[in-house]
Amino acid sequence: MRSLHSETHLVSRIGWLRAAVLGANDGIVSTASLIVGVAASAAGSSEILIAGIAGLVAGAMSMAAGEYVSVSSQADTEQADLNRERLELESQPNLEREELAQLYARRGVDTDLARRVAEQLMQKDALEAHAREELGISEITTARPIVAALTS
Repeated sequence: MRSLHSETHLVSRIGWLRAAVLGANDGIVSTASLIVGVAASAAGSSEILIAGIAGLVAGAMSMAAGEYVSVSSQADTEQADLNRERLELESQPNLEREELAQLYARRGVDTDLARRVAEQLMQKDALEAHAREELGISEITTARPIVAALTS
């Protein structure tokens, strides 16, 4: 089905935007603090400049590594949950279908309609439906360690 209009939502940028803001804030604060500290020691302007550049580079590398490790942990957790869900869908599809229907019913969808929606979504892509509705994982929110590290 073709969309009548296209929309761009900011939430699609949330992963890299968070990393960028955190990285910029940390870079500014830590580099400025380092420069002030070196300047307070009565160092010359070239020493202050070199310390500032060195601090900026070291801070950027540290933030990138930290973001990569942190977001990789999130990605690993998401993948483990998806693998578990995949096994549950294979071993007990009827229970999983009912679980999905109950999620919709708790959100206010009529029980019969919730069951029909769950059935249709599971026919199309059961894992995607459960990832989105049960686990809160979608294409927009999926952890991307490389993007986070480079952005940071």
